[in-house]
Amino acid sequence: MIYLDYAATAPVLPEVRTAMHKAEEQFFANASALHTPGHLAMNQIEHTRNLLAKLINAKPEEIIFTSGATESNNTVIRTFEGCKIETSPLEHHSLIKAAEIYGGEGQPKLYSYMLVNNEIGEILKMPRVEEGAYLHSDLTQALGKIPIDVKALKLDYATFSAHKIGGPMGVGALYVRDGVPFKPLMVGGNQEKKRRGGTYNTVGIIGFGAALEKILNEESWKRYDTEIRKLRDVLAERILAEVPGSSLNTDLTPGASLPNILNVSFRAAEGESIQLYLDAEGIIVSTGSACAAGDIKPSHVLMAKTGDAEVAHSSIRFSFGLDNTMQDVDAVMRVLPDIVNRLQQMSTIPMLAS
Repeated sequence: MIYLDYAATAPVLPEVRTAMHKAEEQFFANASALHTPGHLAMNQIEHTRNLLAKLINAKPEEIIFTSGATESNNTVIRTFEGCKIETSPLEHHSLIKAAEIYGGEGQPKLYSYMLVNNEIGEILKMPRVEEGAYLHSDLTQALGKIPIDVKALKLDYATFSAHKIGGPMGVGALYVRDGVPFKPLMVGGNQEKKRRGGTYNTVGIIGFGAALEKILNEESWKRYDTEIRKLRDVLAERILAEVPGSSLNTDLTPGASLPNILNVSFRAAEGESIQLYLDAEGIIVSTGSACAAGDIKPSHVLMAKTGDAEVAHSSIRFSFGLDNTMQDVDAVMRVLPDIVNRLQQMSTIPMLAS
């Protein structure tokens, strides 16, 4: 299998698997308990908190563990329930829907703009925030791929998820700058200084920590900027040269997009069909956000960028990880041109726009 869907979920790292197995045996106790096994478990949780704080230039006490990015996004939005919330049209569904349901009218009190878009990889500029308002950014895709400094970005809140960096699913974090408004989403417990109730997912948090430690030790963003960017760019060049009707939705200009995401549209060929044909060849890609799988509507991200439903419906996202090689690119290009050609031959959509 050739896995090119890292933006959806990265395979669990061997180091993470080892750390979690050890945790199941040694740190199984409730981390909130006062006895020694509880303290040992809490020490491991605090180790992960310190690692994330170091990686993003925050204070450990500004980190709250959650079940993932969706919970983190919802927590921030619910903190400003009834207030005007300004977001970009490229945001993740968990933020857009929450803002629609819980946002109010008036002057914006919260601005929420992701740093990196999950479908096309675009690196976005943070907005100008009015005095008295606050800034949140979903950094789920950025973590480990590019350097992050929440202070330099002037963020009040930031969202993270472990499974995007080779950690386990069901674990995430929320950065909350000291002194900013905060309303717990999960209540009924004293965990996380009463900011997020519920028994700690100690094993998952330890797995998150192992993934963070690997990022810090190896400075993985440097490899993404060199090795992985080259793979992405070569694949893009070959698709444009070898597949008629192809066009890029990702800007390859250095600094314009994440180095591991490539979104491509293939005129007169449906994205879901391309995905399934590639899957049959053992090549795993996606048509956009995995969170929106099964939604027959065109990608809201590509509709916002292009306004063209055909472009959105015919798109494929290739997303690389550190285990991918140039042989994977070659494997894609051995089968992709024929797959697209076969679908284009069956399509009623003309190859050239009128």
